[in-house]
Amino acid sequence: MTKPLSLPEPHPTLPAHPQRWIILFSVCLAGLIMPINFTGPAVSLPAIATSLGGSAVALNWVTNAFMLTFGCSLMIAGALADRFGRKRIFVSGLAVLTLSSLIMLAIRDIIAFDLIRALQGFAAAAAFAGGTAGLAQVFDGAERTKAFSLLGTTFGVGLAFGPVMAGFLVQHFGWHSIFTSVSLLSAIALATGTRYMHESRDPAAAKLDWPGAVAFTLALTLLTYAIIQAPESGWNSHGIIALFCSALLSMLAFILIERRVRRPMLDLSLFRYPRFVGVQFLAAAPAYSYVVLLVLLPLRFIGVEGYSPLDTGIIMLALSAPLLVLPMLAGLLAHRFSAGIIASVGLLICAFGLVGLAQYAPGQPFYRLILPLLIIGCGISLPWGLMDGLAVSVVPKERAGMATGIFSTIRVAGEGIALAVVGALLATLVERHLPVMPLADTVAGAHRLAMGDLPQAAALLKIDAVALKQSYEAAFHSLLYILALLAAISGGIVFVFLRHTSPSPLATLKSIADEPAE
Repeated sequence: MTKPLSLPEPHPTLPAHPQRWIILFSVCLAGLIMPINFTGPAVSLPAIATSLGGSAVALNWVTNAFMLTFGCSLMIAGALADRFGRKRIFVSGLAVLTLSSLIMLAIRDIIAFDLIRALQGFAAAAAFAGGTAGLAQVFDGAERTKAFSLLGTTFGVGLAFGPVMAGFLVQHFGWHSIFTSVSLLSAIALATGTRYMHESRDPAAAKLDWPGAVAFTLALTLLTYAIIQAPESGWNSHGIIALFCSALLSMLAFILIERRVRRPMLDLSLFRYPRFVGVQFLAAAPAYSYVVLLVLLPLRFIGVEGYSPLDTGIIMLALSAPLLVLPMLAGLLAHRFSAGIIASVGLLICAFGLVGLAQYAPGQPFYRLILPLLIIGCGISLPWGLMDGLAVSVVPKERAGMATGIFSTIRVAGEGIALAVVGALLATLVERHLPVMPLADTVAGAHRLAMGDLPQAAALLKIDAVALKQSYEAAFHSLLYILALLAAISGGIVFVFLRHTSPSPLATLKSIADEPAE
């Protein structure tokens, strides 16, 4: 029998930071920018494609470039925050995010656009890792739990209202206005953080593990590129196979490096403990059951079904609005039930909602979307309400940068890989459902249709829009069933690792380390 998880006790001699709530405002505002910077371009992707052009692969990188660099650099940013200062990394990330968003206004080429998006991912990782590690230094005990809960709620607000805001801005002011808004919010968070956050470091922090960082980044980059390129080049082509093999070798190199360095970015020994493993599975689980929908559904609603960006944002509100309220319910339930039970039930609810969403076909009244989207949103809110609290308490606060870096890297890297995999899978399914014999433009047309570019797909495939919509619907229908199955499997895995009843979902590294490995 494992020991129950418990909240960290307040430090009896730690004086309260006088500006801690202003610092929390700054970090929460930075946190609000992250989901907006993700969902905004997803809603505006059709408008970006019309303005900048580019291939389907290049357009895929609009979202994937941000997610890839964000996921790759979170552990690096956490280590840098502990070594060189949490405030310095936080402020530097916000400064780059502010300037890069302004540069977006002058971009006229999709490749340059993707490169700036990649830079924004690095900047967002620095702001997130530095900000969350900085929060852990000024809050303790119950206030610390409350602060991170508010940060999680802020993410929920960004996810819920980001598509609505983006839809309104795109419809009335064009897609450039999204990045103007991001720049403004970043500047406010930057000014507040610069003025009120005090510098802090981990005095025992070692030098950054550059070989490990390079190997990890290379592995994720090669894997993501291979998945995105596979529908166009062919899954069994020599180039794609070589990319997958190179990604695998890079990941093996990363593991070997982390086992040899004195203070690694990723402490592999933690994976001996079931609860730590369960927390990491919990971090990755929402990617396939929820996050991918934030990109795929706007492409479908705008590009295939013809909804306006604003209407699409309003519809998407049903998917994300539960995140504003229900994560708090998960926190209350955690006092009576184990994290495994709560999270697995939530993921099973998501699976049920995905099956319900599969019954919706283009052309049906939009209100038929509301119930399945609400079910998915309610389901994902339960594990979502546990994740941040679990992550911040798995190591002592002096290593908070590494803790948030590991957890957030797995969550964001999982989301980036999920986006690439699901996008490639949808393109493959669309190709199989097309009512034509294989032609030179079949793959390109299927990829365009999967991206929601119905006019370009019709031009390439020489098929009328009605038939293309039917092919797309059949492919999307199959995809949702696959996602439902993955959500159910994820729920089972999370239950196995986090199944033991406990009064609270939070644990310190000491409480985990004292448990025998199962």
